[in-house]
Formats: sequence, structure tokens, C-alpha cells
Amino acid sequence: MSASHLLALRPPPDIEARIVAFREAHGVRDSAAVPHVTVKARSGLDNDLRWLDLIPAVAAATPPVPVELLAPRVFPNGSALYLPARSPGAVRLHLALLDALRPTRRFGYEGPHMTPHLTLALGRRDMNMDALLDAARQAFPPPLTFTATELVWMRKPGPGGAYRPVQSWTLGGTPDP
Repeated sequence: MSASHLLALRPPPDIEARIVAFREAHGVRDSAAVPHVTVKARSGLDNDLRWLDLIPAVAAATPPVPVELLAPRVFPNGSALYLPARSPGAVRLHLALLDALRPTRRFGYEGPHMTPHLTLALGRRDMNMDALLDAARQAFPPPLTFTATELVWMRKPGPGGAYRPVQSWTLGGTPDP
């Protein structure tokens, strides 16, 4: 199986440390090991990496993105425990990336209805999501706010791997020539 790519906003070190500590305390080990708010996943982000040429201009044209992390929730299908991210700027960045990348196939969650979020834990059969949700409510009383100043390319090497940062671009910065 091949690598997967996504583009994300990262929280500042203090919020990241709280999330990492929560995951460690609850034995969570999954592909969301590095805390992030995904703004563009997979479609159009092929392993040929030609899309990388388009990203600096989108980042340069996008001002820093305010993010407000809200009370923890579990997706209705139980696939993940997450912090919803209230961020019109993240949605605008997502739409700008879709416009630049023009993927031949889009996922149903892409577009203006995209729900920005920060995954705390992916659902597994052996995980009690109700108990984990209760613990997350205690650990992350809303709101947590930050302003993202970089767009980050994250790569997962394959199944069982975790997304890790590869490269970043300053939001509102000047694209490299």
C-alpha cells in the first residue's frame, strides 16, 4: 500500500502537549499521533507529488487562520473522537486548495460543508468511546483557541503508520520562486 498525504493546520506547542498527554494517558496509538486540523486530505494529493508546486501560492494568498476548538464529540459512526474546529478560515483554505488542486475525484466530506476537526482518537473495537469521550470532556473544556500561521504537509507511509510533518509554508507569506 502506498503513502497517504494531507495538508493541515497544527496547534501551538501548549495545546499539542495536552493532546499528546491525553492520548498517552489513554493508550491511544493511531495515525493521528501528531495533532492537526486537516484542511485537505488525499484527493488530488497523489504520490507523484506534482501538487506540491501549487501549495506555496495558496499558502501565500491565505492569511493566518484563527481556530476555536470546541467540546469533544464522537462521529455518529463511532469512527473517531474529535474536537470540532470552528474556523471559517480553515474552510476557506480548504476551498482554495480544492480550487488549486482540482482533484478528478472528491470525497463526500469535501467542499463548503467540510467539518474541520482535530482527531483525539480513532475508533477501534477494543476502545470504549463513551469513557474516552467523558475523559476528553474533562481534559479539554472549551474553548481552546489559536491562530495557525503555517500550512503543513503531512505524510503517512502506509497502513499502520502515523501522519508526520514533512514540510510547511507560512500563511500569508511570500511563495518561494
